[in-house]
Amino acid sequence: MRWPTGTSVLFIVLCGFVAGGQPTTAQERKKPDLAKITEAWLASPHADRSAEAFNHWNDEEARVVPGECATCHTSRGIIDYLGTDLRAVNVIDQPQPLGSTVDCVTCHNPKSMALQSVVFPSGAHVDGLGKEAICSTCHQGRASGADVTAAVAGREDDVVASDLSFINIHYRAAAATQMGSVAAGGYQYDGKAYAGKFIHVKDEPSTCLSCHSQHSLKPKPVDSCASCHKGAAKYSDIRSTALDVTGTGDTGQGIAHSVATLHGMLGVAIQKYAAEVAGMPVVYDPHAFPYFFIDTDGDGLVTPGEAIFPNRYQNWTPRLLKAAYNYQFIAKDPGAYTHNPQYAIQLLQDSIADLGTAVALDMTGMARP
Repeated sequence: MRWPTGTSVLFIVLCGFVAGGQPTTAQERKKPDLAKITEAWLASPHADRSAEAFNHWNDEEARVVPGECATCHTSRGIIDYLGTDLRAVNVIDQPQPLGSTVDCVTCHNPKSMALQSVVFPSGAHVDGLGKEAICSTCHQGRASGADVTAAVAGREDDVVASDLSFINIHYRAAAATQMGSVAAGGYQYDGKAYAGKFIHVKDEPSTCLSCHSQHSLKPKPVDSCASCHKGAAKYSDIRSTALDVTGTGDTGQGIAHSVATLHGMLGVAIQKYAAEVAGMPVVYDPHAFPYFFIDTDGDGLVTPGEAIFPNRYQNWTPRLLKAAYNYQFIAKDPGAYTHNPQYAIQLLQDSIADLGTAVALDMTGMARP
């Protein structure tokens, strides 16, 4: 077998055990099938050497992965991070070489396997996580509602502040969504109660590995949910509440549809507020940093030449920044409807409601979970 360039020594050694032939004893037959594990990992996003997540820094002058990124974007970074006191969230004191992925050694090393607790960007320290601690270390985002609170402190809600800029949660912050108000990854409005950690089935552990394969990362077949969620052909068909959370009267479709509807409503509300209150129309592009840009032609769509950094949106008010942060929080966790649907709905509804104190928005019939 020809191994991909940069494959870790541990990975090769582990997979080398497969070469000895088929297991012959009952004890050997109980051991993990390393060939299948290897195949699953090689087909996973963690092993995708062409992905932006592992190539973003290739064209930069330093030709290294910076310490603030290397923890989750290199195989050695996590080990260096776990060797520190862990007070600095996902930050190590030295850069790492290019060309790495999230490989076997990332999770199969003594420190990762012993990890039980995680510090989230909000400062929340969550203990007793077991095997999902290593997952939560990287899938927690790089910002929290506390960062938004600090940025807008002492400012008037609807006054544009030239020194405000968009705050990005980062990508795939599934652990922050799952932990809800425990990790406080979203911006939580004063006076509102928010769902805590999502408990899928009462009295049963709700962990990353309850639903995901740790090697392929794929969710388990939806058939495994059929005993409770009859008729669901895919995860997005599952509905977790009978409440009309969108105010549209639609309570029959999966909760994913409701979350997507509310997310779309928030996007429209953000554009309305930006034009009418902040004095500058805005558009959102999920694929271009920093995501929110000036809508130069006012058509409500991203047109050529708009989604570029020099055209980034800069007319932020505190109220607009809060809503935009929550919009991005949901946008960057496409599985929010399964990771913590109640928390996702609360953040979206409250963001719309807050914008609705400054511009006319219709929330008639929306039930808050």
